[in-house]
Amino acid sequence: MAELTRRTAIGTIATVAMASVVSASDTAISASPVLAFAGQHKPVQLRFNPAKLVGLSEKLIQSHWENNYQGSVKALNMIEGRLASAMADKDFPAVAYGGLKREQLHRTGSVVLHELYFGALGGDGVASGDIMNALAMSYGSYGAWEAEFRRTAMSLAGGSGWCVLAFDLHSGSLHNYWAWDHMHQPATGIPLLTLDMYEHSYHMDYGSAAAKYVDAFMLNVDWAVVDARYRAVKAVALDALSA
Repeated sequence: MAELTRRTAIGTIATVAMASVVSASDTAISASPVLAFAGQHKPVQLRFNPAKLVGLSEKLIQSHWENNYQGSVKALNMIEGRLASAMADKDFPAVAYGGLKREQLHRTGSVVLHELYFGALGGDGVASGDIMNALAMSYGSYGAWEAEFRRTAMSLAGGSGWCVLAFDLHSGSLHNYWAWDHMHQPATGIPLLTLDMYEHSYHMDYGSAAAKYVDAFMLNVDWAVVDARYRAVKAVALDALSA
């Protein structure tokens, strides 16, 4: 019974999260029956002063935010519009629709991962809170977690992708995941901390010296934000498991 409860909890967690979104957006939903293709995503503003980060230049951060992140927001809106047009055409080729769906997934991943990335910058890099204890529980110590996070990130250096610390709803534990692009994540993983390892995220400051960029990133993590994300996900997970 306990195993069945854990399995059904994953669906319950998603249902609870969706219910909160729907209840807060009843008006928008009733006004737009095709909300899935609304194409109304808007860029999230930076929550920190990019000129005050340690080891990451203002020019780099602004370029990354304006060109790469906002570019994905615009592309996602455009793709959603094309999906809507395609659905209005009963003769639209399935293979072409599949291409649009792949691009929708790619751009959605880019938008979300970038928002998590920028949203966790602006801190002093000092880990604290429940998340630190959880990392120690999953990896033996915070230092062991950080070593594995850095190694995972560096395995992507010179290529592309993301290093992602995520809460896995399936196991109820924390893991660092390797993502070659914006679409590679475990089915039940909730990202808590994302490190962009595409060259656009560091080449302007560090060229091919990716390790120095990783060092700089770690110095600027706002662990209060990461801890809040962890506590929020854990709270929903525990509520679902006890239901």
